[in-house]
Amino acid sequence: MTESRVRMMIDRRAHLALSFGRRDRPGVTVKPHSGDLIPVARGVLIRPAMELTKTIQDLPTSAAGYFGSMSESYDSLIHRAVPRYDEMIARLLDYLPREPWRVLELGCGTGNLSLQLAKSFPLAELSLVDASAEMIALVRSRIGESTPASNAVSYVEARFEELDLPARSFDLVVSSISLHHVEDKAALYSRIRSLMTTGGRFCFADQIRGEPESNHLLNWERWLDFCRERGHCTSEEIDSLLQHAAAHDHYTTLTEHVALLNNAGFSEIDCVWRNWMWGIVTATAT
Repeated sequence: MTESRVRMMIDRRAHLALSFGRRDRPGVTVKPHSGDLIPVARGVLIRPAMELTKTIQDLPTSAAGYFGSMSESYDSLIHRAVPRYDEMIARLLDYLPREPWRVLELGCGTGNLSLQLAKSFPLAELSLVDASAEMIALVRSRIGESTPASNAVSYVEARFEELDLPARSFDLVVSSISLHHVEDKAALYSRIRSLMTTGGRFCFADQIRGEPESNHLLNWERWLDFCRERGHCTSEEIDSLLQHAAAHDHYTTLTEHVALLNNAGFSEIDCVWRNWMWGIVTATAT
């Protein structure tokens, strides 16, 4: 992919309503387009901005609403849409401290990570957070059926930005493919730090924006190739995921993550695993 080709694709993004979860979403007026599909990368065709705007207006108004509406089918979709998903969760667990006492999970979803946390830390108190009532109900049921009686588990239905929990309560905060739904990560990381004890660990898996921009576009290209493989995602599912990304996702580069975490009071920041746009970041509260 030549530099001129990358530059052309970047310039064209200003005229698209869908730009792969861009960091900035300026309120610019987009000029009408002829209506043809626009190629932005190999095999990637995007609807023109005017049509996408209409389509996106039909989506749930929040990420919680989007995923809550698919709570029963989420586990199937995530394995078909996220390359090496099980490996990523296993690696995240590898880098957690051995005996945490109070664990906070941000974005518990259907409980894939929650169940592993309960199994790995049978003596720990778990606080599981999700903004979707449907997800909270589902994970509560799964936890109740399969976790040891020794686990003390509480459930919090709330957006991460609105968490109201006691300060310095947790020695481990974890998350899996959730934090990219928050735009103001500086405020989020400061809030997370305030909830943690000194020396506590913050470990998360998430979608990370590639840099330079050519890396980010290549990562998206590879992800779409994966989704299109036989037995993975239908064209309707891919369209839905792309529309969700345009409406709700805010991807952050690794460089930005490190700076924001440092400013919030974290050190020993590391990216311990990476596969295309997905990565695992760990940090220590100082």
